[in-house]
Amino acid sequence: MIYDVIVVGSGFSAIAVTCNLIEQLPASAKVAVVGDDPGFGRGTAYRTELYLHRLNVPAGRMSLLPHKPDDFVEWLKNRGRRLQAGDFASRSDYGLYVRDTLAQLLRKRDGRCRVDFIRAKAAGCVERYNSTLAFHLGNGDEIAGKTVVLCLGVGNANLPVDPVGVPLSMRSRIVENPWRLSWLRRVASSDTVCILGSGLTMIDQVLALRAHGHRGRIEVLSRRGLAPLGHARKPPAPLPIEVEALPATISGILKNLREMARSVDDWRSLMDGLRPVTQALWQRLSNQERVRFLRHALPWWNIHRHRVAPDVFDSFDKLVSEGTVRFHAGFLQSLGAEEGRLVAGYRVRATPEIAEIRPDWLVNCTGMERAGISHSPLLKEMRRFQLIAADPLGLGIQVDAASEVIAPSRISPARLFAVGALTAGQFWEITAVPDIRVQAKAVVEAIVAQRPAPEA
Repeated sequence: MIYDVIVVGSGFSAIAVTCNLIEQLPASAKVAVVGDDPGFGRGTAYRTELYLHRLNVPAGRMSLLPHKPDDFVEWLKNRGRRLQAGDFASRSDYGLYVRDTLAQLLRKRDGRCRVDFIRAKAAGCVERYNSTLAFHLGNGDEIAGKTVVLCLGVGNANLPVDPVGVPLSMRSRIVENPWRLSWLRRVASSDTVCILGSGLTMIDQVLALRAHGHRGRIEVLSRRGLAPLGHARKPPAPLPIEVEALPATISGILKNLREMARSVDDWRSLMDGLRPVTQALWQRLSNQERVRFLRHALPWWNIHRHRVAPDVFDSFDKLVSEGTVRFHAGFLQSLGAEEGRLVAGYRVRATPEIAEIRPDWLVNCTGMERAGISHSPLLKEMRRFQLIAADPLGLGIQVDAASEVIAPSRISPARLFAVGALTAGQFWEITAVPDIRVQAKAVVEAIVAQRPAPEA
């Protein structure tokens, strides 16, 4: 079958695009959504059932469709959740809301486009002479589309070192994917846990351990030993920022931002002022300056920009203050085992010293890998046929300002877009709901605008 639009992916980006397609396409249009994740639309972040796992964006900014800004808050209200627009809802509730929004749109049988959900992995893509892009599916089928939207996310990052020195009998104590929460049931209350990485995932897992009765020590190892900061209970007004008035170098930008921070009572007003202009700021930077940002400023950007709910931060900070959670700044060098315990050897930051942590468990919370081509057999195949090109900094694939894929040698008039993390090279801030929902709507509007007008 030839579809008008094929959406490739099964995470939040895919569901955002699909919902906009249902709203905007005519009844004559045919849409295929291809993905092999049974939790379609919820992804890793919103599949968790633990109530302690919260969104790090207030509910009032989390509606799936940007033209319905109060939608999520109303959904919470209708289900008896006593939350306001400035509160932080649970991730599981958000996953249910996303699912319900799609289901509600699909229930409208009259006047909406046809949508086929195909549970299969897209394994390869080729151009066809009928002006389409065709996908070979893992189930042996093939489908073709006049327009394709790539909504492929990223997976959990691999361990920084190979655990070759750990006996097979102890490998089960290395948790490579912490979102498979079944491992928590096997941790004894007094066990020592070492967590690699100190970002948002680390905080989630610390609180999950406590909720499951763990009372032992938690050692956190990351390159700089930094942890996310908290949102203010009463957010300050964002500080207006003129992008064009800032320098074009990272060092110059940081100097100006530090000066601005001294003029406000709460540094969060500066970060919130940067929020709506971050993409424009990123696009002004040369590739050389982007490299400098990624190498030197990214960790500090992350802890200030990607903050946690106030009560979540308070709970975590208490564990740090009382010594239950301890931070180590260094670079993991080796993994082994001795006397029934794991041995994590690391080089202490800014020194040649090698230190060790000897935990009962090692948990990989180094976050999600950067969006790129190497993690996806489909993207590698598409690059081989020069249907896509890698971003020079490894931030996804090359797209233009309208999220349309820049292809080195594609000859078909079929259109190819990307939404979400794959477009980070162009937009940088494009992994959070407030950004993806705007991008998804704009892409669908571009698709609809090019459709031929119906015959009179």
